[in-house]
Amino acid sequence: MAARFAAFLKNAWAKELVLVALFTIQSLAVILPALSPYTNYTLRINRATPYNISTDGESGHLPSGPQYKCENQKNK
Repeated sequence: MAARFAAFLKNAWAKELVLVALFTIQSLAVILPALSPYTNYTLRINRATPYNISTDGESGHLPSGPQYKCENQKNK
């Protein structure tokens, strides 16, 4: 089985160099990020960082709404 695969790769490399190179680069682009230590650190940081979004007026430093009055609207 390995000999047939090696023969296929040798034949493909001889005939379609660009396609084999493209497939190799794409395969590495898919596999290498999973093996990278940066991926591990990024996952750790994302797990440790809370994802809380405060709504208007909840945190104290955000206004509860627009602080201006529109001149086009009539006062009711």
